[in-house]
Amino acid sequence: MKAHDYQVDVMPLAAELGGGYVAEVPELPGCMSDGETPEEALANAYDAAEAWLSTARELGREIPVPQPFQQRRYA
Repeated sequence: MKAHDYQVDVMPLAAELGGGYVAEVPELPGCMSDGETPEEALANAYDAAEAWLSTARELGREIPVPQPFQQRRYA
């Protein structure tokens, strides 16, 4: 599996939290990143996912199989 096989959710951060964007890879527990723009947050999330996958392989941990894309709606 590769980082780009996983869905990434990118959401804006509130101004009181510093603004910018947060990106989360829901299928990889704890895998998230941020950035000043949505594109930067997405790129950073893929870097984080690569690191997550690499560490899981090194430790012999189970790696979740990527699920088909699902559109999510946020309130």
